[in-house]
Amino acid sequence: MAIDIWFYHLQRHPIERVLPKLLEKSLEHGWRAIVQARSEERLAVLDQWLWVYSDASFLAHGRACDGDAVMQPVYLTTEMDNPNGARLRLFIEGADIVSLMQDPSSSLYARMIVLFNGHDEEELTIARRQWQDLKARSLPLTYWQQNDSDRWEKKA
Repeated sequence: MAIDIWFYHLQRHPIERVLPKLLEKSLEHGWRAIVQARSEERLAVLDQWLWVYSDASFLAHGRACDGDAVMQPVYLTTEMDNPNGARLRLFIEGADIVSLMQDPSSSLYARMIVLFNGHDEEELTIARRQWQDLKARSLPLTYWQQNDSDRWEKKA
């Protein structure tokens, strides 16, 4: 079965607002998730945010420094590992999806999502390059963009 690869072009809301909703949906679907960033510093910020982003709930999650990675419903990393058996992997702020797609372990995922800030020139450039690289490999890609009413529209 082919992996769904979705690109989410963030224009109206920051990753801190979008990411928790995507993770909640993943867990509701029965999927564990991995969030891959480019730096440990960024993961530390997200780690704290996922505990407090809502007054009504939090997202149970962990990082390598927390131990018990196999038990985490959401795992935050800078590596290509999948210690929690995730079916969804989210790449943020330019994390490298292309290298992971060359690894045989990528077939374990049902979906991969690249989230990028449309107001950050570096992230936009990286996302465009990743799209082109994956498209050249004939992988199934979908591009989603936020509209004026805060809904996601499939654009490609």
